[in-house]
Amino acid sequence: MKDHLIFLTGKLAKISLVKILSDIKSEHNFTYEIIDIGVNVAALATIDIIMKKITTERLSGATKVVLPGRCRGDINKLSKFYNKECVRGPEELKDIPGFLGLQGKDLDLSKYDTKIIGEITEAPNMKIEDIIIQANQYKKDGADIIDIGCLPSTKFPHLTETISELKKQNFVVSIDSLNTDELITGSKAGADYLLSLQENSIWVMNEVDSIPVIIPDQPSEEKKFYKLIENLLKENKDFIADSILEPINFGFTNSIVRYQKLRKKFPDIEIMIGIGNLTELTHADTVGMNALLFGIASELEINYALCTQVSEHCNKAIIEGNYARRIMHTTKNYNMPPKDISSKLLSLHERKPFPYTTEELKEMWSNVKDKNYRIYVNEDGIHVFNNKDYFLEKDAAEFYQYLDIKNDDGHAYYLGMELAKAHTAYQLGKRYDQDEMLKWGCSVDISEEDLMKFKTAGHTMRKLKTTNKVSKK
Repeated sequence: MKDHLIFLTGKLAKISLVKILSDIKSEHNFTYEIIDIGVNVAALATIDIIMKKITTERLSGATKVVLPGRCRGDINKLSKFYNKECVRGPEELKDIPGFLGLQGKDLDLSKYDTKIIGEITEAPNMKIEDIIIQANQYKKDGADIIDIGCLPSTKFPHLTETISELKKQNFVVSIDSLNTDELITGSKAGADYLLSLQENSIWVMNEVDSIPVIIPDQPSEEKKFYKLIENLLKENKDFIADSILEPINFGFTNSIVRYQKLRKKFPDIEIMIGIGNLTELTHADTVGMNALLFGIASELEINYALCTQVSEHCNKAIIEGNYARRIMHTTKNYNMPPKDISSKLLSLHERKPFPYTTEELKEMWSNVKDKNYRIYVNEDGIHVFNNKDYFLEKDAAEFYQYLDIKNDDGHAYYLGMELAKAHTAYQLGKRYDQDEMLKWGCSVDISEEDLMKFKTAGHTMRKLKTTNKVSKK
């Protein structure tokens, strides 16, 4: 038996919803019905309004009830009231086909293969309490292991105390140094891993219980490195191998090939890749680099990734890696390319930035009855309209000559804020939704709006603040 979906909507959106649903191919295994809630704007239809206006009999034939995406209130309360499964649809009608197409798909982003090691690079120069604060932030962003970085020719008198405190707070810890004394001290303090040992320092393994990362003396000395690995395997030692990722123009491509050869020769050993030589030494947005590197890590089954956030443009490397590894793991398991399941790695652009054509917006305009300005963005530019006027410009500053705001400073401020966002969205090809923040993937932490609550007052309705006012002296 086919599912019967009932879509609840407002008067202004009903025409567009009818068209969108009628265009959906018949291969979708459901029937549908559209019910006008009795309000002009669908987003204004709260749960309580729906319960008041729509009787249980009108929804009796539904297997699922789809509400407007911005409908406020407790959706569980509505489901109990009608004894039906009620769900929020997408915020924009043009996203309905994708919303319906994903029903029943179970794409779990909670799992991953590659563990992230987050390095605190300036630990010797930091207080222990500051190290703990940074460690907690790294853990929140997705780091599985906190790496305490030592600095050449820099004393670290609180190294033992630092690692002991991290272990007390249940962190998994590594110590990162080419100084064997610091490695041994860190291990005895409780470090779980050592970064890194070479052939001339491999003896440290006999002095400690920590698992070391081993690296070649020179990245190109593969045969010598393989021999070291083979000896450790014969001795039944635990270790992680890193063949070293080199910067662009200094052997980057060859180093990727070396990781592939390392995995092919030793299919069962654990491998680490350090991403800093690419992200830190390339002035480009890191989110794309992390997506690519964790894609490589997924294909080569690399177990660990060392992430650094030294340069200011790399300040999101850990959280980017966290989402990248989950997306790569999931899409690999589903045997699909890493697309269409998350927007967390899309910082500057969008998958579908412009939901409405100009023709559709003008049809929407014909149904507007009030003087409030609506703002939309598509490939033609920025659209602003109310019941009287319709304006289209590519530059937000051009609207100044048109808009009827008279002496309303608050309204002018509000429209200025919104048009600035719309202009940015148009220039970058981003999704713009009036009264909502632009979305920047995982680069900006925008908490999901709690739809059980009503939105706070907008820009022009909040109480004016005076505490931040600076007066001339």
